[in-house]
Amino acid sequence: MLCSTLTLIALLCTGLLLPVPYSELAPGPTVNTLGKHDGDPVLQIDGHRTYPTSGHLNMTTVQVTGADYRMNLVEAMAGWIAHDGAVVPHDTLYPDDKSAEEVDQENAEEFTASQESAKVAALEALDIPVGTRVIVSSVVKGGAAEGELHAGDVILAVDGKKVREPADVVEGVTRHSPGEKAVFTVVPASRAKGKGTDPVGKEVSVTTRRSPEDGRAVVGIQAGTEHTFPFDIEIELADVGGPSAGLMFALGLIDKLDAPSLTGGRFVAGTGTIDDDGTVGPIGGITMKTIAAREAGAEYFLTPADNCAAAAADTPEGLTLVKVEDLDGALDALALVREGKKDRLPTCRAAG
Repeated sequence: MLCSTLTLIALLCTGLLLPVPYSELAPGPTVNTLGKHDGDPVLQIDGHRTYPTSGHLNMTTVQVTGADYRMNLVEAMAGWIAHDGAVVPHDTLYPDDKSAEEVDQENAEEFTASQESAKVAALEALDIPVGTRVIVSSVVKGGAAEGELHAGDVILAVDGKKVREPADVVEGVTRHSPGEKAVFTVVPASRAKGKGTDPVGKEVSVTTRRSPEDGRAVVGIQAGTEHTFPFDIEIELADVGGPSAGLMFALGLIDKLDAPSLTGGRFVAGTGTIDDDGTVGPIGGITMKTIAAREAGAEYFLTPADNCAAAAADTPEGLTLVKVEDLDGALDALALVREGKKDRLPTCRAAG
């Protein structure tokens, strides 16, 4: 009897320690976009007047267990019970059809795109002109242009005809018969960085090939556009991925490029994606981010409208959730914050 009991206990213990297909989310670090991180300013502006800032405009993050980490049942149960953590299916964070490296790369690309949109939205809110230019977005491996054109090259002209949009590149190439040379005038990616484009490009000849789909002439590139800015803006923040800091980057830039201080010295945190036009979108892990914000000392939390109900269902004590739909709305809310008109803020409410 004793032997059977001990065997049963051993089996139960083993079962509790078996890996389960879950991952854990927890509140991550918060960073003041108006300040420094690892000794360097988060937002660096060169070539335009900047103004003193005060208070905080903190972006927030979520910590997640790694792709290769496998929780056991005991850990998963503890996570389900804990208030400051969340347990989610592993494939929610790491889809089966993507490697951990692919997920990391996707997050890095989203983070870079969010920085660019934050710059555009901030400058347009301040009526500072933002330009665009045509670039080589990607080069097909094994295609005719491989080794001749490179991602990031700025395309000024095709066969001497100036290009203003990606469709002009397609038109210039397909004007040829397969086997003919198309002459691109480009500024190499290594020289194209910065606030403008070197007006003197170099000519690169590429022999076109026949497209297997429709028989047209192709060179194996994808043309796209990127923004150009009238002065240099750098966002320095390592080890962060995803698009959710876009709103706070945009606000930080506006605060540095214009007066008066947006916060009036208050501690404001927040989250949200941002489009070029200033639209604020929802993010994941909202509860973890509000906890992180309050633990850091935030009084107000700028919350994407679509995340409001979930955030309001479990709001940390002492934190006011401010509903935000776009950049203009966030700026209006910050005006009320610095004027001390808390009762007029558009706050989040729980569903039902």
